[in-house]
Amino acid sequence: MGLLDRWRKDRGGASRAGTRPPGRRFGGRPRRVEPVLNEAQLRETLREDPNDLEAFDALAELVRSRAAQARQEEAVDPSPDEIRRAADNAVWALAEELAQSPRAWRPLLVLGRLSLADDREAALRRLAIAAERDAGGTGLAAALGILREAGMNDEALSLGVGHWRPREHDLDAGRELVAAAIDAGRLAEARRHLKALGDHPDTGRVEKVRIELDDAIARADRR
Repeated sequence: MGLLDRWRKDRGGASRAGTRPPGRRFGGRPRRVEPVLNEAQLRETLREDPNDLEAFDALAELVRSRAAQARQEEAVDPSPDEIRRAADNAVWALAEELAQSPRAWRPLLVLGRLSLADDREAALRRLAIAAERDAGGTGLAAALGILREAGMNDEALSLGVGHWRPREHDLDAGRELVAAAIDAGRLAEARRHLKALGDHPDTGRVEKVRIELDDAIARADRR
């Protein structure tokens, strides 16, 4: 966990994944509960849009569970690591299949995350391609987050500097880039990237993020 993330936790912040109540969207409006799709329907959805997050997560969980169960049935007393590897391999195969689409960037993020420990250079290539394929910057933000989680802040900065377009990309991409610079102890660079965030057209949200990041930089500077 980087300095910025620890600071957010100290202030009582929580990750998006842990704060959304079941069946509700952010903002408090009740969310319509969708019917559970079967494997064929999920695959059809992903053929149409290989970046559909909910469909990918649902299908990944399905193939992961099936692979783990098969490993338990075919091996005598398999270890937890063996079961996890079988599950990861199933998700890898799914992501690799979907990544063949020239529109796919989310599956490349999955491949990048799974290969980061064993093949760093290939993982970085996959994350860079994901960032290039997503014009909105969500892929770049996610790729930077993956690298930050792995403690690879210098690599995150290299990727971000090479791909970030402050006027066009989702604001989270810039936020992740500034956070990577803070975690790397490169505070002058963090301030430069924070200044560039001002080019984003969503001025109201920029101001909120600026206050948060300014405070994080100040705290890091005092340390």
